[in-house]
Amino acid sequence: MSDHDDHHDHGDEDGRVTSPMQEFTMSQVTTGIVILVIGVAVTFGLPLLLA
Repeated sequence: MSDHDDHHDHGDEDGRVTSPMQEFTMSQVTTGIVILVIGVAVTFGLPLLLA
């Protein structure tokens, strides 16, 4: 039997959670909004100031 034939069914893996399944804290939401505002300001604000 080769290593490729050895399949394990791990069943419930509570330690592994993907992003869409995780809840967001208000701190994470606030950080994302701040980064979004800074990114939009740099992307659109700088060219308008330099034009």
